[in-house]
Amino acid sequence: MAFTDKPHLILLFMMSSTLILFVSVLDLSNASAETPSSGGDGFLPSAEKHVIIRNKVRNKQILNVHCKSSEDDFGMIHIPWNGTWSFRFHVNFWKTTKYHCHFTWYKGGSHYFYIFKASRDDKQFGDPPVCKECIWDVGRSDENPICRIPREMGYLPYCFKWEDGP
Repeated sequence: MAFTDKPHLILLFMMSSTLILFVSVLDLSNASAETPSSGGDGFLPSAEKHVIIRNKVRNKQILNVHCKSSEDDFGMIHIPWNGTWSFRFHVNFWKTTKYHCHFTWYKGGSHYFYIFKASRDDKQFGDPPVCKECIWDVGRSDENPICRIPREMGYLPYCFKWEDGP
């Protein structure tokens, strides 16, 4: 039986197509700060996300932010009061993408929070819902120190406690 039989060719074609698709999805997972948008609906695997961090600390101090994932490290960023900083990235194929941030400001302490977790921010029927543009207000209050602000008018923010841990 020759290898060029029709079933073998179909199997070989399917395997090579799957490999090409897999490699192209992996290539889309690289993050970069302030890169142009390439579209996507925000839920599909490898969909582009745009995280925006807004400094709303009550004592109007500079917010120091250090965000990183297992793949990327943006270094220390200094956001003036009422200012913003943002970065874009693609959710990986397995939807396990996470960005962890360390926040500090004068008389504000040192706090940690996952600014993006696919399990929370990219869950189709989750609460909070999927975000393509994930806008975060940091430091508005001690009770709700970090809140994701919905793009749609009329919706309340989704607020969280710090994830400082032991």
